Amino acid sequence: MAKTIMVIDDSASLRQVVGIALKGAGYDVVEAMDGKDALSKLTGQKINLVVCDVNMPNMDGITFVKEIKQLPNYKFTPVIMLTTESQEGKKKEGQAAGAKAWVVKPFKPEVLLGAVAKLVLP
Repeated sequence: MAKTIMVIDDSASLRQVVGIALKGAGYDVVEAMDGKDALSKLTGQKINLVVCDVNMPNMDGITFVKEIKQLPNYKFTPVIMLTTESQEGKKKEGQAAGAKAWVVKPFKPEVLLGAVAKLVLP
């Protein structure tokens, strides 16, 4: 059975690009437009990994990571931050919240897929 990856970004075109790369590698994809939308879609189904933007309206990525880590079903779900932010301070904040990897946009699909393959839950 295919593994399911949630892609959270306020840019529809970026969700599409990431989705195409992930689907091409055999993953199922669930999309959300921000942290709030993503939390509303976490209804108990298995999510093997989350790819999340940092800067989004309603709920930013780092707040989302803190929130998902509070949910018993998802507290061990790995999160990859995919963002234009490359500052060390932001990275540390993301890691402290529980993010497992940091991929900077613009990204190469193979770099993202490599990180996903390493971190995705069985």
